[in-house]
Amino acid sequence: MTSEMARSIWMRPERAAVGRPAQHSRSEITAIALEIADRDGLDAVSMRRVAAEIGMGAASLYRYVETREDLLDLMTDATAGEYDLAAPSGDWLGDLVAVGEEGRAILRRHRWLAGLVMTRPVIGPNGLVLLQHVLTVLERHAAGLAAKMEAFAMLNGVTAAFVLQEQAESGLEARNLALLQQALTSGDYPRLAELVSQSAQSSLEPQAPSTDRYPDIMARILTGLLGPA
Repeated sequence: MTSEMARSIWMRPERAAVGRPAQHSRSEITAIALEIADRDGLDAVSMRRVAAEIGMGAASLYRYVETREDLLDLMTDATAGEYDLAAPSGDWLGDLVAVGEEGRAILRRHRWLAGLVMTRPVIGPNGLVLLQHVLTVLERHAAGLAAKMEAFAMLNGVTAAFVLQEQAESGLEARNLALLQQALTSGDYPRLAELVSQSAQSSLEPQAPSTDRYPDIMARILTGLLGPA
């Protein structure tokens, strides 16, 4: 990898300096890639496919975007531009959970995005706007910068994990619960059986959908990371 390619794509020129004048823009190319991913899935996004849909040869596309990884970074950051961030209310925890809820809506609109956020976290211009907002919400919080950055990362990562769980096969939870019930009666897992018997629940039952648990779980995670204001 060259030193130039090792730099963030936003730190490189929009287009190679040599050759014919630019006829397209990164934003136009990114929009085409997003359309393909939303329609056909992330695996369908290739340099050749994007070039064909935009009406250029694959070799010409490399003059704007050097690698598919660059294209994925552009796509991820473009979705971060979909946030409609409200002014801080003074309730830092409520404001951050609201950011997470908005992020979850974006992830649901782009079904391919949660997995990419988990495996290739990237920050670009729109991501910097989001980070600035989170740090503004936490401006008067006593936690240090490192803890605030950790909270930002966890807000994004846990939200993506939640959406991946929501996208999982609907029958998976029922199968898992059936196996747990069998394990409880087998005698092979006495500690698990003891803990369940001590619980207010007399048996394992399907819980409310993940969407209902998200605000409380995210609030507990953020409070644990940051502590009281």
